[in-house]
Amino acid sequence: MNILGISAFYHDSAAAITQNGEIIAAAQEERFTRIKHDPAFPTKAVEYCLKESGLSLDKLDAIVFYDKPLLKFERLLETYYAFSPRGLRSFLTAIPVWLKEKMFLKRMLYQELFKIDSFDKKKVKLLFPEHHLSHAASAFYPSPFEDAAILTIDGVGEWATASICHGKGKDLSILKELKFPHSLGLLYSAVTYYAGFKVNSGEYKLMGLAPYGDPNSEATHRYADLIRTKLIDIQSDGSIWLNQEYFDYATGLRMVKDKEWEKIFGFPRRESESQLEPYHCDFALAIQIVTEEIVIKMAQEAKRLTGSKNICMAGGVALNCVANGKLQKANIFENVYIQPAAGDAGGALGAALAANYIYFSQERKVTPNALDEMKGSYLGPEFSDVDTRLMSRKYNAAYEYFDNFDQLAEKTATILAEGNVVGWFQGRMEFGPRALGGRSILGDARNSEMQKKLNLKIKYREGFRPFAPSVLAEDAADYFELEGNSPYMLLVHGVTEKRRKALPENYRSLPLMEKLYYLRSDLPSITHIDFSARIQTVHKETNPRYWTLINEFKKQTGYGVVVNTSFNVRGEPIVCTPEDAYKCLMRTEMDYLVVGNFIFDKKTQPEWLEKDTWKDEFKLD
Repeated sequence: MNILGISAFYHDSAAAITQNGEIIAAAQEERFTRIKHDPAFPTKAVEYCLKESGLSLDKLDAIVFYDKPLLKFERLLETYYAFSPRGLRSFLTAIPVWLKEKMFLKRMLYQELFKIDSFDKKKVKLLFPEHHLSHAASAFYPSPFEDAAILTIDGVGEWATASICHGKGKDLSILKELKFPHSLGLLYSAVTYYAGFKVNSGEYKLMGLAPYGDPNSEATHRYADLIRTKLIDIQSDGSIWLNQEYFDYATGLRMVKDKEWEKIFGFPRRESESQLEPYHCDFALAIQIVTEEIVIKMAQEAKRLTGSKNICMAGGVALNCVANGKLQKANIFENVYIQPAAGDAGGALGAALAANYIYFSQERKVTPNALDEMKGSYLGPEFSDVDTRLMSRKYNAAYEYFDNFDQLAEKTATILAEGNVVGWFQGRMEFGPRALGGRSILGDARNSEMQKKLNLKIKYREGFRPFAPSVLAEDAADYFELEGNSPYMLLVHGVTEKRRKALPENYRSLPLMEKLYYLRSDLPSITHIDFSARIQTVHKETNPRYWTLINEFKKQTGYGVVVNTSFNVRGEPIVCTPEDAYKCLMRTEMDYLVVGNFIFDKKTQPEWLEKDTWKDEFKLD
């Protein structure tokens, strides 16, 4: 069975292709168009998937869209009817778009697909699974489990905002759903908006800001209690009820009623890019605490309903790696597996897998003792030496070429140990929001200045943002309080006690930036202010080149861990091509670029004439 999955028209459009259940290729459209969170039909991603699989559209058994547009339209109409006459302005804005485009999505999909290639519509089926079924399938079918509870939590699909499913072999059944407008994802996005960050991209900033809050402060407890008493009612099974008197997302043009929230919390909505105050940090911590409480309750309910020892997770809230770490520590399940492309992009993959196993009823084989079937999430395009040489000619770029990769790894490790920042571009591009050693910017985790340098001079983003460690899988327990593996950077756990440094008594009362730059461990650039780290375990089986580099760094320094952040500047999608990577090198204060077996030293490159015009190219996220 050859199946193409597509997600589009909301945010993070993507395509994925499977052959007899094997994941052949998957990529987000943003990587090709260079438009972050691109919602457009994923033409370039589809073209890439077809090329990688060697298939044409006519050779497919099915093309699968990740949700049911008519159900979503039904929800829209019923919501406006229920809240009428409130929301008339929003109704008049939204309905013409639906009538013109989304009501006729099937026709629009055919139009876009025929621009790519012709095919027989009678032969190639066009299927529409439900949104949360696509999420659930994306998590369960690639997992290493024959049997698992499946928890999906996001903003909203058609009607569902969270679901509990049970996966057995090739079968997947939906057991329980939470319905719109009551949504943990939308609650978290509402707080994201009120804290001055961008909805659908700034949620991870809110999560990164939360540890700067004081867990013992009166303000944090008060904010958390106000959220529980004014905004939300939490039931024992994790189901929630959101008080719509304080929200505006159901029928309005913004997330919340600003004046009502100001009355509750005692401060106005923060303006984007404005100064962060201690109460913003406490507010972020409060919603993180409430979110973790709800996720744990939902997981307990999933355990009760399924009796399984395993849980799989997907949906945008599954990217909250702090909550994931707390869930793992709660020991409700023996094993926790999270789809690395947990958001809407992963819906394209889930749609294809749902069609393969549910619609076409194909047999599923689970590989014993495997990490999973995601191939390390390295499912995007890769580039040859020829591509890199052509790029270097275009820019007259100077480079050193290594016939022997071990020698290149040795030199790169030395460059890192000397305090340099390296753009690392190897093999296939990652699928999902995390850079995992295919398209990464690397630094020395021991260097106390590395976090500041990466944030302010390379990424051009807020200084409070934390960075993740990539650690040799076999060495992880020496650095982190992690049991098992975390290959997709989706679990947060503490740095081990032996690596921590004592904090001063007045630490919690220090200004934000003073907290940030206080040396908390012997790995200061990846130790967040609460001694936590978002961990990626690097496995020789899935990324031998990245593993070899870190192992060489360990030989030279004694530390089998490096700083890893995504290869892009703020507002830009992760780089896709060697040319994207070279531009990023020249636009920033990065020191070196390693593409395949090529090393580009920034000091030896020709003058870059673009100056700062690139800042107009990418919108701040």
